[in-house]
Amino acid sequence: MTRTHPPLDPELTAVLTFVHEHLSPSITAEDIEELRANSMFAVADEDLTRNGTVELQNFSISGPPGAPKISLLVLRPVGLAAGAPVFYYMHGGGMIIGNSRTGVGSVLDWAVDNGAVVVSVEYRLAPEHPDPAPIEDCYAGLLWTHEHAAEIGGNADRIVVAGASAGGGLAAGVALLARDRGGPRLLGQLLMCPMLDDRFVTLSSRELDGEGIWDATSNMTGWNALLGERRGGGDVSFYAAPARATDLTGLPTSFVDVGSVETFRDEDIDYATRLLQAGVQCELHVWPGGFHGFDGMAPQASLSQTASATRAAWVRRLLAVG
Repeated sequence: MTRTHPPLDPELTAVLTFVHEHLSPSITAEDIEELRANSMFAVADEDLTRNGTVELQNFSISGPPGAPKISLLVLRPVGLAAGAPVFYYMHGGGMIIGNSRTGVGSVLDWAVDNGAVVVSVEYRLAPEHPDPAPIEDCYAGLLWTHEHAAEIGGNADRIVVAGASAGGGLAAGVALLARDRGGPRLLGQLLMCPMLDDRFVTLSSRELDGEGIWDATSNMTGWNALLGERRGGGDVSFYAAPARATDLTGLPTSFVDVGSVETFRDEDIDYATRLLQAGVQCELHVWPGGFHGFDGMAPQASLSQTASATRAAWVRRLLAVG
């Protein structure tokens, strides 16, 4: 097959070769159980408390009506003054793997650097819990965070939703729900390589076959787990697949970024473009030669350093004026 996507960043090529020895780019439903048991998703308390400089709390809260309780992980730098900004975080994992600790370290960096609280939600995973369970869990966690902001040292009027991959899609869906249900007024949304579209209508959603991270097969696995037979059809809520939303007005200031060599590239560019066209302030970055999740898998690479610094700079500007 002739390659149609841009070339990988040379510094990331060797990293991807190593990653492929431990993680297949093509995930099927049969791989889910093994992936969930993978130690790469295990994050110890010590990694989050950072030598005692960060306090860690776990809360069990009421979920959506008729659903089980939800766990929230709250991380707060020691000595943080009351009324701090809050990052409400949704983890990645294609809707099928991961937990509230997955990838939260980068968000904790922003909290430490800017004096903020992190709340990370443990939402139910598909296929055992298909749509709307994940998005409704995330929205219930946002409502709790808003109502109990003072209790955890935060400011209810300064909440930023953030997420990567599937978590980025959930963050976008939560922002839409908050707008449409008259929920918390958000300060911003930070969408890192978000998973937004179940329809496979873009070129990038089809061009990776056994390449990169989270190729077309993996994406089909994730969306099928979440939506089942509804995937790609007319009976899918835009809260589950935010790319389907036709009205993006009234959403908070946004940041969207994505690698040029990943499945979500085109849908993310389109979403950011339509946010701008809807009058929403939005910053978009397409990282040249970046594969899905490159900055987490190769944090020392030059492109990863640039991407991380760019997100951190956006966060600082947002909190300075918000």
